[in-house]
Amino acid sequence: MKIRELDYTPSPINTEHQAMGLPPVEDYVSHPANHPVLRIAMWLAVAILLSLLGFLAWRLFFGNHESSGLEIIESALTSPLFWSAVAVGFFAQAIDGALGMAYGITATTFLLSAGASPAAASASVHIAEVFTTGLSGISHVKLGNVNKQLFLRLLIPGMIGAVLGAVIITQFDGKVLKPFISAYLLIMGLYILRKAFKHVVQKREPKHIAKLALFGGFVDAAGGGGWGPVVTTTLIGSGSDPRTTIGSVNFAEFFLTIASATSFILLAGQPSTWLLVAGLVFGGLFAAPFAALLCKKLHAKTLLMLIGSLITLISAYNIYMAISA
Repeated sequence: MKIRELDYTPSPINTEHQAMGLPPVEDYVSHPANHPVLRIAMWLAVAILLSLLGFLAWRLFFGNHESSGLEIIESALTSPLFWSAVAVGFFAQAIDGALGMAYGITATTFLLSAGASPAAASASVHIAEVFTTGLSGISHVKLGNVNKQLFLRLLIPGMIGAVLGAVIITQFDGKVLKPFISAYLLIMGLYILRKAFKHVVQKREPKHIAKLALFGGFVDAAGGGGWGPVVTTTLIGSGSDPRTTIGSVNFAEFFLTIASATSFILLAGQPSTWLLVAGLVFGGLFAAPFAALLCKKLHAKTLLMLIGSLITLISAYNIYMAISA
């Protein structure tokens, strides 16, 4: 049996857990800086983000363009479509960073309505998510919202699933899976809502996390979103702590998003929706730290209610659209 290092101090988080019948939080929640693995992963994310930003800045100002970098920026800032993408990016990341889901679903729906193909929409969303999930994951680590062991168990299987999903979506329409996934998520959403109004004690740790991460990564890349709804919802439904589950899933998402975005670029080329991608990134970067702080401050029962309601409504809507199509 694995020995867990629990923090029994009378902290506000432990008070919440006691009221809901959940066990005390582990020591990493109270002292997040004590974990070198998370620090290394966090600084790796920082290095990757800075490198990507530097590369994009170089491409913008020194690449082979018909217009100069400043002209491209001016054109974007005067485009209503760009500012629409900024609003969608901010809204989607605020929900995703606080509740651990819905960025891909929200942003993909917006891109499809703007005329992008399913493959181009999924590729664009995952390229934008590299930046938003990176900043969001770093914020969650700094605020102590990440469970080191859960993060590591999600990481590799999630990345493998994301690559497989990217390969599939470039070959055929991944929407075939959507009604079945929506039905599963509807059941999980109702189950989480039930947990929010009852005292539920977690008797054992979640099982099959690697398989769940593999499936979640595949669905996310193939359907343009789904990592958060599938993984976060299932883990919380099994009795995991909402706060550290959201933070861990969010941080792992950064690395699997890199895997899927790279796969999309190699298989399908760079998407032509760069203006929308830039807007999604711009809006999401502002929302990411705020959303992580909101996740830290919200009561565990409130998180359960919000997650359960959100996933139930989205899943019911997706099932309705699939039936009426």
